[in-house]
Amino acid sequence: MSSDLQSPKGFVTGVSGSWVVPEVTLSYDSFSATWVGIGGQYDESLIQTGTEHYSSNGSVGYIAWYELLPADSVELNMTLLPGDVMRASISLQNAATKIWLIEISDATNGQTFSRSISYASSMLSAEWIVERPTVNNFLYPLADFGRISFSDCSATMSGRTDSIVGFPHSAFNLQGRMNNNLMTLSNPPGRHVLHS
Repeated sequence: MSSDLQSPKGFVTGVSGSWVVPEVTLSYDSFSATWVGIGGQYDESLIQTGTEHYSSNGSVGYIAWYELLPADSVELNMTLLPGDVMRASISLQNAATKIWLIEISDATNGQTFSRSISYASSMLSAEWIVERPTVNNFLYPLADFGRISFSDCSATMSGRTDSIVGFPHSAFNLQGRMNNNLMTLSNPPGRHVLHS
């Protein structure tokens, strides 16, 4: 599933959102990821940060990460537990040098990550995503995570900061190979609630 802000006339220079780390059911190898990002809807550029929740090799795990396509994701030195409240944001700091600030924090245990990185983004969209990620170049099944709720979602476009409903937007549902819906989602306004 994704909620996507489309920017046909202006450039997206910031995105932020919050969610709670879900508890994954122990099962076969399966993965899910929750993140915010800029770019990627209309081109190959995508800058993103979020959390991954998985069941693998007989145990469950929770990690924080960031990624700048086409490079691989970078795992962060943070310890996450189900129920932790996460806050993530990406913002353009210097347009001339293409410097972006990536921030993600765990409000429950006080851990934070912040890094300034140079990256060429299309800046054509903002995303709030729950997905079945590709791990080691393989698309594993979607982890059974129960429920994920996005809150405090905002973006900055053409110098104006607003919520999802303040800009042109669209929603996408995660589907299986037989075009069956794998999740249900709420509509704006309010919180985006996702169920696996």
